[in-house]
Amino acid sequence: MNATPAYKDAALPVDRRVEDLLSRMTLEEKAGQLFHSMLMMNPDGTPVTETDGSMLPFTTPELIEGRLLTHFNLLGTYGAREMARWQNAVQEMAASTRLGIPVTLSTDPRHAFTDNIGASFNSGAFSAWPEALGLAAVGDPELVHRFADTVRREYLAVGFRVALHPQIDLATEPRWARQSGTFGSDARLTGELVRAYVRGLQGPEPGPASVSAMVKHFPGGGPQKDGEDPHFAHGKEQVYPGGMREHHLEPFKAAIAAGCAQMMPYYGQPVGTDWEEVGFGFNKGVVTGLLREELGFDGIVCTDWGLLTDAAIFGQMHPARAWGVEHLSVAERAARALDAGCDQFGGEQCPEVVVELVRSGRIAESRIDDSVRRLLREKFRLGLFENPYVDPDAAAETVGRSDFAAMGAAAQRRSLTVLTNPRGLLPLPHGRTPKPKLYLRGVDEAVAAAHGEVVADPAAADLAVLRLRTPHEPRENLFESFFHSGSLAFPAPELAEILALLDAVPTLVCINLERPAVIPEIAERAAALIADYGASDDALLDVAFGRAVPEGRLPFELPRSMAAVAASRPDVPNDTEDPVFAHGHGLPL
Repeated sequence: MNATPAYKDAALPVDRRVEDLLSRMTLEEKAGQLFHSMLMMNPDGTPVTETDGSMLPFTTPELIEGRLLTHFNLLGTYGAREMARWQNAVQEMAASTRLGIPVTLSTDPRHAFTDNIGASFNSGAFSAWPEALGLAAVGDPELVHRFADTVRREYLAVGFRVALHPQIDLATEPRWARQSGTFGSDARLTGELVRAYVRGLQGPEPGPASVSAMVKHFPGGGPQKDGEDPHFAHGKEQVYPGGMREHHLEPFKAAIAAGCAQMMPYYGQPVGTDWEEVGFGFNKGVVTGLLREELGFDGIVCTDWGLLTDAAIFGQMHPARAWGVEHLSVAERAARALDAGCDQFGGEQCPEVVVELVRSGRIAESRIDDSVRRLLREKFRLGLFENPYVDPDAAAETVGRSDFAAMGAAAQRRSLTVLTNPRGLLPLPHGRTPKPKLYLRGVDEAVAAAHGEVVADPAAADLAVLRLRTPHEPRENLFESFFHSGSLAFPAPELAEILALLDAVPTLVCINLERPAVIPEIAERAAALIADYGASDDALLDVAFGRAVPEGRLPFELPRSMAAVAASRPDVPNDTEDPVFAHGHGLPL
C-alpha cells in the first residue's frame, strides 16, 4: 500500500509540502508552472476543446494535459453558474494529470463599466461599482476595503483566486489610455487605497479564504511618452522629464507593506534614466535590484502579457512586447526575464522554451526551482490542494447578490463629482407636479421617465440631460481601438453640436472621465456639469434630483487645452498650465 505523498498532507507545514512536491516534478512539469496563460470557456460552462487560433492558439486540454500549465486567466463575460461549472471542469482536468496540481485561476477587473479585452471586463453578472478612479474620487479607504472584500467573495464563489489588480500607476500623463483603472494622480491617496484593497482581497495574510492581489504595473506605468500605451510599439517609451521617478514608487511601497502576494512589471522601456533601456520585465536593475533587494518584495513576479512571442489578437498579428530586446530570440528573451528576476510569463504558453534553456545549460534548474517554490507555495496557502472545487448553486446565489449590488450602486452615487452648478440648478426638485419635461441624449428613457416627462424635441424641454464620454482618437487596429488614446478634446463638429444644445435649453451634462477631458467650452455653457467614472443612469438621476448625495472630488485635473497637455511633463502630477478644474475639485449639493 502506497503512503500518501507528503505534499497531499494538509497537516504538514507548507514549506515541507512544497519541497516534497518539487522533488517529484519533472523539468517539464516545473516549466509549466512558469506560464500564466489565457483561457476562454463555452457559454454553457464547458472547456474549449476546439480553437481557430484567432484568439487562443491552444485548447484547454492541450494547455493543461499537454503543456502542463496550471495558471490561467479567463477571458470573456459569462454567467456565474456557468463559470463555476467551467472552473470545476478545469480542476477535474488538472486532477487527472500525473501529480494532480490544481489550477490557479485569475481575472482582470470585472466589477465596473469598462469592457476592454486587454485590461478589464464589464460587470456582467457581478455587482457593478465605479471604476477605480471613482473610488479615488470618494477617497474613502473603508469604501475601498468593502469593495475589495465584495470582489473577494464574488471571485471565490466562481473559483478566481488571483486578481490581476489593483492597478496603482499614477495618472500623470493626461492622454494615457489606462487611467480609468488607477486611483488617479495622488501618490499618497493611492497608497492609502491600495493598502485597503490588498487587505480586502487577501485578509491579514493569504489563506483559503483569500484572493491574491497581483499589483501592477511596477515601477509605475503612468509616465508614457505622448500618452501612448506600451501594449503597442509606438507607445513603448517611458520617460521622466520632471525627475519624479521615485514619486511613482510610493504606492508600490504601500502595497508591499500591505503584503501583496504578486507584482506585475510593466511593458514600458525607460528612456533617459540610469536604468537599462529595456522593458521592465527584462530589467534586472528594476526587478531584482529595486523590487526584490531594495524594497524587499519576495512574492511572485509575473510579467505583463505577451513579452516573448508574437500573437494573434482578433485575428491580427501583434509583435511580442519585447521592448529593447526585440532583436533577441524567444529563448533569449525568456532567459533575460528569468535573469531579471521574474517568476512567471504572463499570456505565454511555451514551456518547451524553458526546458531547452535548462537542458542547454543557459539557465540552471535551481533558478527554475526558486520560482516554482514561490508558485507552489501560493497554491498551498490558498488551500487549492484541499478544496479546488466550487458550488455552482452557491456561485449563482453569491455573484451579484442584492446587498453587493446595493453597495456598488451606492458607491456609484457617492463617486459622482459636481464640477459646475452656477445657477443652483441642482438638485432638481423631486416629485414636482407637473413633472419637468426632459430631453435626453445618452440616457435611458425608461429610467428618466421616473423623474420627468420625456420629450423628443429640445425646444419642448424644461431641461436636457446629456451624457458624454471622454473624447479619443479612433485607432485602426482592432485591439488598439479598445485603448482610448490621443486627443482629449471633442472634434470641432461634435463640439459645435453639443454647444448648440447647451445654448438651446438648460442642460445637465454628465461626462464619463476615463481620462481628463478637455472641455472648457462645455464647462462654461452647461447649466450644470457632473463627472462620472462608471455610473448608471439611475445613479446620475438620483443625484440630479436630490435622492442621493454626490461626494466625488476630481482624481486628476482637467486641462484647458491640448497645447497645455502637450507642454506638460508626463511624470509630474497635475502639471498642465491653468487647468479648467484642479485636482480635488468638486462641489457639494
